Amino acid sequence: MVSDLSNRIIRSLCLPCIMGVFLLLMFSYSCSRQSEKGCRDGIQSPCLPLEKPHPKLSDYNLYKEPLDNLEPVSGVLPYDLNTELFSDYAQKQRFVYVPKDTFMIYQEEEVLDFLVGSMLVKNFYYDKDQRDPSSERIIIETRLLMHNETGWTAETYVWNEGQNEAFLQQAGELKDVEWIDQEGITRKVNFIIPTKNDCKKCHAHNSSLVPLGPKVRNLNKIYPYADGEINQLTKWEQHGILRERPDLQKIPKAPVWDDPSTGTLQQRARIYLDVNCGNCHNRSGSAGHSGHYLTYEEKDSSHLGMYKTPVAAGRGSGGLQYDIVPGHPDRSILVFRMESVDPAVRMPEIGRTLVHEEAVELIREWVQEMD
Repeated sequence: MVSDLSNRIIRSLCLPCIMGVFLLLMFSYSCSRQSEKGCRDGIQSPCLPLEKPHPKLSDYNLYKEPLDNLEPVSGVLPYDLNTELFSDYAQKQRFVYVPKDTFMIYQEEEVLDFLVGSMLVKNFYYDKDQRDPSSERIIIETRLLMHNETGWTAETYVWNEGQNEAFLQQAGELKDVEWIDQEGITRKVNFIIPTKNDCKKCHAHNSSLVPLGPKVRNLNKIYPYADGEINQLTKWEQHGILRERPDLQKIPKAPVWDDPSTGTLQQRARIYLDVNCGNCHNRSGSAGHSGHYLTYEEKDSSHLGMYKTPVAAGRGSGGLQYDIVPGHPDRSILVFRMESVDPAVRMPEIGRTLVHEEAVELIREWVQEMD
């Protein structure tokens, strides 16, 4: 009888504990399920994944419906760059998200210092007729660069045929695309969507994944926001996501590679090489062993490639002796590799399958006029 009474007392005492544990488990399961589906329901701001990436782009709650309008929700700001990476003539639309009550720290030469929870979004698309901005567009992929507790991580989402959703794709993919360019010429490309490991090839810096584009010199420009045109850095400061910004007059500004009014021939050639090649060709990049550094800050003419012999000969050299021979673009390995579409020869190695014809003309002219 005593034993039976003891058991009843223990059960009565433990019942609140059991209920508490049960409720805790249910709460954890609910949070887990919310994370899995992107915590989209009832949330009006972007939602970064807690553990694994969301399966669909819509799960991040970056855009209003319909998704293919790419109209951002509140807190997500569009931005652009003075000179951008060439990607087989794909057009791009970029957005930045910095969580409420956090901010990025100003840095003059390096990429802005984004705090945990930030996200960079880049959409790749083609207008079917680039002479007409109102023509139908084909969105190919959306790349996300997300800053979590362990560092930056990159994920790619491929758009479906209906253009109403994009799905996680980590193994890469090929997309046949056809469009009409500014000259009225029909162009075609087998667009390469990168694998997760491909992202590391360009975004690697000292063995860590880092953003590449958002440096203040490349962001220092006017942008046509919905509420009016204003300098992007000023807008970000007003929005509370950028702090410690000096006066605009003191902030460096990168030239636009194809606009002669924004810089000299040398400046425009150098910024193009910086954006398209300098991500790997720097002292801390994946091509650091080459000794061929193409960053905008590089001052050493030998490291820039002038009369510099390549570290490894072979097909990539095209039988030529130096990376750059001043006054002779046809004898310069740099030009030879930019003009090639051979996967074993072309530079950059990834990110393009077509020759960027206009940029080749610029680099040829730069080499030709070297003293």
